[in-house]
Parts: sequence; structure tokens; C-alpha cells
Amino acid sequence: MIDAKTTFSIALRAIKANKSRSVLTSLGIIIGVAAVIIMLAIGNGAQLSIQEDMKTMGSNILTVRSGTSTSGGQRMGHGTQPSMKAADGDAIQERIKEIYLAAPLLNDTAQLVHGNANWSTSVTGTDNRYFQIKEWNLAYGRFFSVTDLKNAAKVVILGSTVVGELFGDMDPLGKTIRIKGIPFTVIGVLETRGLSSNGSDQDDIVYIPLSTAQKKVIGIAFPDMVKSITLQAVDAKSTYTAEAKIRTLLRQRHNLGNHKEDDFVIRNLTQMMEMRENSSKVLTILLGSIASISLLVGGIGIMNIMLVSVTERTREIGIRMAIGAKSWDIRLQFLTEALVLSLIGGFIGVVCGLSGVWLVSHFSSFKAVVSLNYIILPFSFSGMVGLFFGFYPAYKASLLNPITALRYE
Repeated sequence: MIDAKTTFSIALRAIKANKSRSVLTSLGIIIGVAAVIIMLAIGNGAQLSIQEDMKTMGSNILTVRSGTSTSGGQRMGHGTQPSMKAADGDAIQERIKEIYLAAPLLNDTAQLVHGNANWSTSVTGTDNRYFQIKEWNLAYGRFFSVTDLKNAAKVVILGSTVVGELFGDMDPLGKTIRIKGIPFTVIGVLETRGLSSNGSDQDDIVYIPLSTAQKKVIGIAFPDMVKSITLQAVDAKSTYTAEAKIRTLLRQRHNLGNHKEDDFVIRNLTQMMEMRENSSKVLTILLGSIASISLLVGGIGIMNIMLVSVTERTREIGIRMAIGAKSWDIRLQFLTEALVLSLIGGFIGVVCGLSGVWLVSHFSSFKAVVSLNYIILPFSFSGMVGLFFGFYPAYKASLLNPITALRYE
């Protein structure tokens, strides 16, 4: 029996003897491996982007917004009906065990002024529970104190974008800005979060105490009114069980009869993000599966060329059998050639795939992220394709009759 080193050496010589044909044979494998890597990297990038969004949103989040109102026969958007109170959020936090925190929000757009600089942005009234839910830390400064929240203090916490627009490189702490003409003292600056998945700037915002927003800046139609309440469940599973309980409690608090519609809207952001992540996973599998078809096509190409090679080298096979080579030796030789050919194509495909991922990441809006598994998987699959599609030509070669093979011209 011929040793593995000799078999490998013979396989390399056979491949080198027909360089152009070998390159064309490997082309399907090269394209297939490269396509699989690029498609999986794009899908992986989409999943990571969703996970980053979930981190910036906070974990296990639900929101409750005021319902819709009707004006002149036209139904307005959610949040236009003044139905929610901050006390509703406190009741949810106290009575529903699945809810860990509840933060009230009252927001509006306002013009901010500092010296000669001005900037229009979103102003949100809330309390410190909101920063806990969003897992948002301060770059420097402090959060609201109990006194700030109780006495409607004119203090403000800025996002980093607002700091850049109003103060440039200056330290904003202790400085005064005007919101709708009212002076506010800057007490803190939030850590930078960057853009969300929909392209909005998460740092282009300012926060003031809820009581200040209600009484001095935004104003309310009735006492304790808010536009929405952000809730954090104790875990992701609890967001589903909490929805029905929240609806029942709010309907009781708002005195809604059996035949009245809800005057609020509940949104389970955890469910929405999980659906997006699952869709992304399915898309990744689909893209990888489609790209894998190229590998199968490449394998068929290898089988065809190896069959041609068996025909061309029939006399060589006969000579080897005449001097003592066994059927297994012939089979192993052609299997090795198919394997080497596919692995070389797989290696080149990996290089092309990584280059393609770099091009996608740098010259398009898609985020492509490669993991080691996305390299090993298609490369290993290319080797299996070579063995699978190389088996029939190798088996056919091993069945040749030595005498018939020697007579072949």
C-alpha cells in the first residue's frame, strides 16, 4: 500500500500538470466559500446591531402611552389623549410583581440657548428611575436629588450632542442654559450612546425633573399628567405575563367599563426586539444556505473534471495496477486529488471572503462581522464537498481492469 505522503505528492503533481483546469475546477468552491463567509458575516452583523440596540434601550422594557384622541372627526396619534398619570406608574410598580421599575415621562421639543449658541432638541421630564431602566450612566456631574424632584428645581442633565452644540469644548457643569426662556443650571452630562438602529441621535436630548416639566416648561392639562410610562420587568419572560396585569390595573384606575376601549397603549419592546433578532437569525441561515449552493455546484464541477481525469489517465492507472497497486490505492489517489483541489479552493475562498467582508463594511451601510466559526464552517464544508463528489470518480477508477487499462489509447 502506498503511504499518505506519496499519495499526496502524486495528487499535487496531477493538479500542477493541468493548472488552468485545476483553477477553473476550484472556481466554484472559491465562489461558494467566499459567498458563505460574506453572507454569514452580514447576518451576524445584523444580529449584533440588534443586540446593541437592546443594550441602549435597556433590558426587559415595556412602555405604556396615552391613547388616541379625536379632533373634528379625525383620530390623532397615540399620546394625544391625556389619560396617563405618574401615579399610574407608581401603582404598576407597587402592585405588579413582574415589574421592577416604572418611570414617568413628559416630553416636548424646545429651543435651548446658551450665550450666542442655540439648539432645538427634545426635552424630557422624568425621574432617576428612567436612567436606571435605560442603564444610562453619567460621564460627570450628578442625577436629580429628592429635593430637585419635589420642588420642581430648574436643573438639567444634558446629552453629549447638546453639550457640543451649546458649549463646544467648555465644561458645562454649573453653567446656565435657557429652555423656552427659563434659566436652568446644568448638573450632569450623560455618557455618549451614539446612533440608534434607525439612525436617530440618542445623545441629542436633555432631561429635567418631571415636576419641573409639568409646572414650568411643558405644562399639563390636569394634575400629575404624563405622556408615557417606561417599565422594566424583572426578566424577559415577565414582560409577557405583565402585559395583561397592567391592562387590567389601568382599566380599573381609569374607570373604563367593559364596553369601553383602552385609553392607553402597551408596547412590549422586548418582544419586538426578540422578533427582530429571530428574523435576523432566520435571514442569516437563509443567506448561508443560498450561498452554500455555490459550494455544491463547485463539487459537481470537481466530480466532472475528476471523471475526465480518470478517462485521460486510464493507461497510467493500468500501469500502477500492473506493478502492484491495489484498488484502494487508486481510489485513495483520486480522493486525495479531489480533497486537495477543494481545500485549495476553500483557502482561496476564505481569503476572498474576508476581503469581501472588509469591502462591505467600509463601502456600504451594512455592518458585516466575521467570527471564527464562519471561517471554519465553509472551509470544512469545502473539504467534505471534495470528498463526497470525488468518491464516484475514485471508485470508478479503482474498478478498471488492469489489462483493459494498459490497452487504452
